[in-house]
Amino acid sequence: MFSYVARQPIFNRRQQTMGHELLFRDGEYNAFPNIDADQATCRLVVENYMAIGDDYAYRGQRNFINFPQHCLVSLMPLLLPKNKVVIEILETCTPDDELFLAIKHLHHKGYIIALDDFEYDVRWQRFFRYVHIIKLDLLMLGLEKACDFVRNNRHLNVKFLAEKVETYTDFQTSLNAGFDLFQGYYFSRPELVKRRKVAASELTTIQLLQAISSEPVNFAEIENIISSDVSLSYLLLRYVNQTNRRLVEPISSFHQALVYLGEEKLRMFVGVVATAHAALDKPKALYALSLQRAKMCEKLVDCSALTLPPQQAFLAGMFSLLDALLDSSLAELLVLLKLQPNIQMALLHREGQLGQVLNLVDAFDKADWQQVTIECCRLGISEQQVQQSYLQAVAWSEKCAQINNPPS
Repeated sequence: MFSYVARQPIFNRRQQTMGHELLFRDGEYNAFPNIDADQATCRLVVENYMAIGDDYAYRGQRNFINFPQHCLVSLMPLLLPKNKVVIEILETCTPDDELFLAIKHLHHKGYIIALDDFEYDVRWQRFFRYVHIIKLDLLMLGLEKACDFVRNNRHLNVKFLAEKVETYTDFQTSLNAGFDLFQGYYFSRPELVKRRKVAASELTTIQLLQAISSEPVNFAEIENIISSDVSLSYLLLRYVNQTNRRLVEPISSFHQALVYLGEEKLRMFVGVVATAHAALDKPKALYALSLQRAKMCEKLVDCSALTLPPQQAFLAGMFSLLDALLDSSLAELLVLLKLQPNIQMALLHREGQLGQVLNLVDAFDKADWQQVTIECCRLGISEQQVQQSYLQAVAWSEKCAQINNPPS
């Protein structure tokens, strides 16, 4: 399964690219699909800020993202890095008190706010002090009316963006009228970007929603749920890495990641994933094997004389097949996750104590019994303990599979 997003560049007065608008797509047809606006925004956020890819969402300039009323009032933009995005108030939003308080809060948090497809209404007047950009649709308003609005409102401390700039005349006229930013087919059509999608099973998401509804949030329960789903685990660590750029200590466990998030952002994270309907057709065998390897690594560390924390071994085992799951190189994927150096070295080069544990699991999976014996000697583990660890891991992964795929 794949996710899609279209990116249309936004230019300044010197025709230099200063940002892109991200436009939700659900297939190769480059047009907005028949889908609820809340769902579209949630999927765009999940698939472009919490998942894999060539990091289009963070590359270069700011990204403009449309947010409908509910997403703004629920403060979903707080999930995103304020230095990377522009929050667009969708034209269908109602300028009521609830929206006003949300925009005021986002402004105070340092986010850049834009009014999308703006048509003057006195009720928007009080919003102007918290808005940085006003977007005017030249086709909808008409070129002359849009330019008159800019000329008559130069006193506002905002930048004006001309949308639907279709011709050279449109550009020159709006430039002379005082527009600051420009977007439209005259410059560039939206570029469709396709990437493999990462998503959580629907049932697991429901379980998470139930868990975050408790007061206070039970971090241990959520850790258990997330640990049983590799895509959720990846999304969580990816998200924590992106929202905590100044981490002093690299993340080494799911519990640590959950604590970094805190209750408020954890609730929002799970809510966005749920709304995005992140249940997809998954390669079931690979997911099951990832869980099995994770638990086996953990059990091997438990029964050895190694001083490694078992949760690090679990993490290394779970992500050891990430490249096969997501059809990307492991090196590129690990760039997106801030794991401790020993975990990264184990995954990439099979170095260190964790690397030895993974070598043992690799040999066991391949039924290379001679290599299993060698690795057992290196780790001080008996072959009987390896067999027991394997059986325990299989039983645990099968239990997780039953939870995620209940009989109909």
